[in-house]
Amino acid sequence: MRALMPYLKLYRCYGGQLVLGIMLTIVTLLASISLLTLSGWFITSAATVGTAAGLYSFNYMLPAAGVRSAAITRTAGRWAERVVSHDATFRILQHLRLYIFRSIMPLSPGSIARFRQAELLNSLVVDVDMLDHLYLRVIAPLAGAVVVTFTVTTGICLLDLRSGLTLGAVLLAIISLFPLLFYLIGKPTGAALTALRADYRLLLNTWLSSNAELTLYGAAEHYRYQLDAIEQLWQEHQRRHSSLVASAQSMLLLLAGLTLTLVLWLANELQRSFIALFVFATLTAFEALGPVVSAFQYLGQVIAAAKNLNLVLHQSPEVLFPTAGPAPAAHVALSVMRVRFQYPEQVVPAINNLSLTVAVGEQIAILGHTGSGKSTLLQLLTRAWDPQAGEITINGVLLHKWSERALREMTAVVPQRVHIFSATLRANLRLAAQDADANANDEQLCAVMQQLGLDTLLMGDGLNTWLGEGGRALSGGEQRRIGIARALLHSAPLLLLDETNEGLDLFTAQQIRHLLTTRGKERTVIIVTHHLLGLEHFDRIYIIDRGTVIEQGSHQSLMEQRGRYYQYHQIVH
Repeated sequence: MRALMPYLKLYRCYGGQLVLGIMLTIVTLLASISLLTLSGWFITSAATVGTAAGLYSFNYMLPAAGVRSAAITRTAGRWAERVVSHDATFRILQHLRLYIFRSIMPLSPGSIARFRQAELLNSLVVDVDMLDHLYLRVIAPLAGAVVVTFTVTTGICLLDLRSGLTLGAVLLAIISLFPLLFYLIGKPTGAALTALRADYRLLLNTWLSSNAELTLYGAAEHYRYQLDAIEQLWQEHQRRHSSLVASAQSMLLLLAGLTLTLVLWLANELQRSFIALFVFATLTAFEALGPVVSAFQYLGQVIAAAKNLNLVLHQSPEVLFPTAGPAPAAHVALSVMRVRFQYPEQVVPAINNLSLTVAVGEQIAILGHTGSGKSTLLQLLTRAWDPQAGEITINGVLLHKWSERALREMTAVVPQRVHIFSATLRANLRLAAQDADANANDEQLCAVMQQLGLDTLLMGDGLNTWLGEGGRALSGGEQRRIGIARALLHSAPLLLLDETNEGLDLFTAQQIRHLLTTRGKERTVIIVTHHLLGLEHFDRIYIIDRGTVIEQGSHQSLMEQRGRYYQYHQIVH
C-alpha cells in the first residue's frame, strides 16, 4: 500500500471535486434504495388497504411523490456523479502524466538508457491508466457502501431494532472482511496480470519493430511462439481473475439470500408493508456492496502499476545542471584533463586518464577501434554522463557550470543512430534550429539537402515529404545525412560527429568530408571514427585505445612516428 502514497497525495489538488463525486455517489445509492423500498412499501400498503373506506383514508399522494422524487434524484445523481467523477479522474491522470514527465525530463540519457523504450511507454500509458481504478473502483464505492450501510441500518432500526441491528452487523462484517479477503487472494493474480501485460507489449513491440530482421534470419516463428506462450499465460491469469470476481459476487448473493431470510424471520410479526420495505432495503443494500467486493481485486493490479511507475520516478538524475551560468559563447575551445569514467556495473573503465585539448576553430579526429571509448567521450562532452575523475572545460569554464540551455546552444551533435521523427522532411530538418535559425527558408533547407546528396528526397512532395511511421523509408546512410543536415543548420560553435562515414559509399563520404571542412571553418569540430578516410585533412588526430590517448599529432607527424596510426595504414593499404 505504501506504493500508492505518492499518488494519493496528488489527489489533494482535486480534493473538492473528488469529495463531490463521492457525495453524488452516496446520493445516487440512497435514491436507489429509497426508490425500491418506498415502492415496495407503497404497493404492499395499497394492496392491504383493500376496502373503499380504506382507499379514502390512505394517503397515496405522498408516497407517490416520494417515488417520483427518488427516481428523478437517482437519474440526475447518476449522471452528475459520472460527469464529476470521470472529469476529476481525467484531470488527475493528466496531472499524473505531467508529473511523471517532469520527473523523467531531468534524467540524463544515461539514466533513461537503463529502461527499454517499450517499458517506459508501458509505464506512461498502461500503468497510468490503471491508476484511475483507485478512485473509481475502490475509494468511491467503498465510501458509498459505508454510508449506505449506516443509513439503511439506522432507518430499519427505527422500525424494528432487531432487524436493523442484524442487517447492519452483516453488512458491516462484509465491508470489513470481504475486501481484505479478496484483495489478499487476488493480489498475486493482479501483480501477474500487470507483469504479463507489460511483457506482452514489450515482446510485441520487438517483434513488430524487428520483423524484417527476424524474417530474414528465420527467427520470426520463435518470437511468435514466445508471444503465444505469454498470451496463453496472460489469458490464464485473466480467467483466474474473472473466476475470483464471479466467486465474490456468488458469495455476496448467497449471503444476501441468507440475510434476507433472517430478516424476514425477525420481522414476521410486523405489518406486511414493513416486511416488504425490509426485503427491498436488504436487497438494495447488498447491491450497493457489489462494486466494493469486486473492486479490491483490482487493487493488486493498481499497486503493481504504482510500483512500476515508482521504479521510474525514484530514479535520481545522474547529471544536474545549474539554473544559471555563463552565456553561450560564439567560439569554443575545449580541454579534457585526466578524465576517468566507468559505466555502472562495469569492471573496466571506458575512459581512463584521458587528456586532450582542442583550440577554437580546430578540427580534430579521434580514431580507435570499436569499444575504445570514442562514443563515451562524446557522451561526456554532452553531459549524458559525468566523469568520476578529471575535468572537462569549455573556454576555461568547467563543463558542469554551464547551464543545459547554454550547452545545447553551443553544441551540435550527430550521434551514431539518428532518430527520424514521424513528421515532414522540413520539420525533421528544423528540429535543432535555435530561435535565431528558426527563419531558415526552404531554399536554405534544399541547399543543404543537395550538398549532402539527398536530392532524391526532394522529389514529389519536396520538403513536405512525410518521414517516419507511415512515411517514406530511409536507408541508414540517408538517416545519417539528415542528422548531419540538422547539425549544419544549427549554428553551434562546437560540432560533434560520431561515425559519420558509417553506411556511406566512398564518394558520398568524401563529399561530406569536404562539406564539413568548408562549412565548419569557424567551428570547433570533433569527429570520432574508426575509418582512415580523409584524416589527412584534420588539424590533429588522436588515437584512443582502452579509453586513453596513445598517440596524437597531424597525419604527417603520425606517419613519421611509425606507431599505431602508421600500422593502421599499413593494414588498410
